[in-house]
Amino acid sequence: MIKSLFTIGTAAALCLSISACGTTEVTPNPDYETYISQGEVFKHLSLTDIHGQTINLRDQPSKKLVILFATWCSDSQRLFQQLNASKLIEDKTLTILAIGREENTDTLTQFAQEYNVTFPLISDEKRTIYSQYANKGVPRLILLDEKNRVVNTLIGETDNIIEQVMWN
Repeated sequence: MIKSLFTIGTAAALCLSISACGTTEVTPNPDYETYISQGEVFKHLSLTDIHGQTINLRDQPSKKLVILFATWCSDSQRLFQQLNASKLIEDKTLTILAIGREENTDTLTQFAQEYNVTFPLISDEKRTIYSQYANKGVPRLILLDEKNRVVNTLIGETDNIIEQVMWN
């Protein structure tokens, strides 16, 4: 009996740690740190996507949604599904791009096919980009204005994070 309870408890703890993509809690971890604040200029204004295309955010006269994510993360997967079902995906005044933390071109290409991703994906295999914006936890959303200043940052571990994406 005790062995069964231990097995069940261990399995439950494992499920919680897997489902939250970087934390053992279902709600966003209070230990998460974000290294960029409202009003600051986004540090990476020129990025290269998985197809070798350069994305220069200085040339984009629109608001931007930058997503930091991991393909294996259930919260990231849910975010992409919600994004595809939202009006944001059709907004011509919005530039969307996503940066795959510890992801390579192959994993991002497969993810793009599975999740019908139509916007640029950027590989960040060594966490070079991610580590400048956060200490842990994915997905992360960074909302930028037309001048690439941070409007808001969100941790996407909640069910309907897309509903919180607003520039006003």
